[in-house]
Amino acid sequence: MAYKFIDNYREKGARKRLVDILAKKGIDDERVLQAIGKVPRHYFFDETFWNQAYKDIAFPIGEGQTISQPYTVAYQTQLLHVSKNDKVLEIGTGSGYQTCILLELGAKVYTIERQEKLYERTKQVLPYMGYKPHFFLGDGSRGIESHAPYDKIIVTAGAPTVPEILLKQLKIGGLLIIPVGSESEQKMVTILKVAENDYEKVVLDTFRFVPLVGDKAW
Repeated sequence: MAYKFIDNYREKGARKRLVDILAKKGIDDERVLQAIGKVPRHYFFDETFWNQAYKDIAFPIGEGQTISQPYTVAYQTQLLHVSKNDKVLEIGTGSGYQTCILLELGAKVYTIERQEKLYERTKQVLPYMGYKPHFFLGDGSRGIESHAPYDKIIVTAGAPTVPEILLKQLKIGGLLIIPVGSESEQKMVTILKVAENDYEKVVLDTFRFVPLVGDKAW
């Protein structure tokens, strides 16, 4: 597949304005803001909608999914406290935008998507952009046991409960970020694995994600 993406001063200027907006909204991790400033979000949009790419809004990407609002991406990423070479499991590749942010922070990313069309698209687009995560097609609610344990796990869809199987795939000292609630509204939850069967849980702000669909979710 041939791509002819353009990233000139106009798009770079729009990214800088987006970074300024996110900083004013309370995102204060400079590394996260720098990553947002580097990843060309318009590459994940049909060219017809490039004018929407740097607004702080979610946007449909097909298959009933959306590219998350930049603030939501930055918020989750900031909570994740990614260090260079962290092994990160991403549940819900979607457009691949969040994946790229994690890679910019130096993470080793294992990302799983259940929608085959989205999986095939991101598997082509991300390497073209220079990003090379480990791609998987399947039920993200079950994680990827074959590559566990992980330093961090980020779930980019709303779950009815925290899947126990994901907690088992965390290292001791590992961190899980997951939106939990109804299909229409969730609370962001962070879970730190302090021992094999001991966790510290914090419930944070309200968000609206697409539902996490799978054997261990909706």
